[in-house]
Amino acid sequence: MEEVIVIGAGLAGSECALSLAKHGIKVKLYEMKPQKMSPAHHNTNFCELVCSNTFKNTSLDFATGLLKEELMVLDSEVLKSAKACAVSAGDALAVDRLKFSEDVTNKLKNNKNIEIINKEVTKIDLTKPTIIATGPLTSDSLAKEIEKITGEQLYFYDALAPIVDYESVDISKAFLGDRFNPDSKDYINCPLTKEEYTNFWQELTKAERVKLKDFEQEKNFEGCLPVEVMAKRDFDVLRCGPMKPFKQKDKNEMPFAILQLRKENELGTMYNMVGFQTNLTYPEQKRVFSLVPALKNVKFLRYGAMHRNSFINAPKFLTSTFSLKNHPNIFIAGQLSGVEGYVESVASGLLCSIFMLQYMGIMQKNRLSINTALGALCNYLVSASEHNFQPMHINWGLIAPIDAPKSVKKQEMVKRALTEIKEFKKVWIS
Repeated sequence: MEEVIVIGAGLAGSECALSLAKHGIKVKLYEMKPQKMSPAHHNTNFCELVCSNTFKNTSLDFATGLLKEELMVLDSEVLKSAKACAVSAGDALAVDRLKFSEDVTNKLKNNKNIEIINKEVTKIDLTKPTIIATGPLTSDSLAKEIEKITGEQLYFYDALAPIVDYESVDISKAFLGDRFNPDSKDYINCPLTKEEYTNFWQELTKAERVKLKDFEQEKNFEGCLPVEVMAKRDFDVLRCGPMKPFKQKDKNEMPFAILQLRKENELGTMYNMVGFQTNLTYPEQKRVFSLVPALKNVKFLRYGAMHRNSFINAPKFLTSTFSLKNHPNIFIAGQLSGVEGYVESVASGLLCSIFMLQYMGIMQKNRLSINTALGALCNYLVSASEHNFQPMHINWGLIAPIDAPKSVKKQEMVKRALTEIKEFKKVWIS
């Protein structure tokens, strides 16, 4: 039986291992947990979500919705677990992260084609078919090994949003609903008047942040900026982003700003502060965020935090099939490859399993075009500038445009993409 080494059991590695195993490949899955934990990981199960608990919007009006639909057509096991562990969050696919991690872990442990080895990998055997999917928190030892192979390593900083206790939220000073559906009860909205927002903004911009180590240089990813960094750019930046206001149903007045809370677990006992990733010190998070009236007496179940994320310079070192240019048997999956986001990481894991099967001669070589979200991700990694490469979420700008009236353009792009994916499936799901 053919054998592939997969390093890392996060979103990408788990998807990759399950996908290869489904096609009869023997997988040796290396995961350093629980022997060794990264600074951001606490759950000993695999596929742990350390930032948000949402896989973003499911609507096909959004590129991330199309990407999820393409993955489901291709039978993504990780996304199936996400749907099985979903909690209500409007049009977003949010999950109970503990149940989700447990579900994926059980799939991996119960698969006869997958051998799990709980060990940190510090050396890469360049002679064997290998997929490295150790994520943005790749251990220092393995990161140095990858640096030896590529001769270069990049990083940026990512921040986690706080999680609060539902019972400590003053619901009398909040209301339910979301920006797209006033009838929704999936979000708790904490409104602020102009005076309250002004005070909150002033305190946020001067609050104390965690100091970086001497050797560290902060390099934030624009798609996930700490809330205090956004606030310092301009008084209204938050009001145009995570604190954008909207009217409460059956109310005429518009709040000046709104802080949203999204359900974190199925029981509804934990809520995530939406878009409030932060690197403030813990005492400052308590002081500043409690200035929001509904959060005056809030209890934090997890404070926000910041950590270094690693990724390689994909346009310089990767082919369009996620393999290293100078080592075609070594593939890079997940955020380490330069994709950004949960769904994108799952997608890269599935793509790497496809490309590995093609490399091994088990599947005929077939590519997805930039008419699809999956093909667009592959294309971005090799077409972006290597001089200032930044990780990228899937978005409509990466997908080939279509000549159609604006009113139906997205629908036609979705139809075109899914037609191609279904044709591709005839080869992939065999």
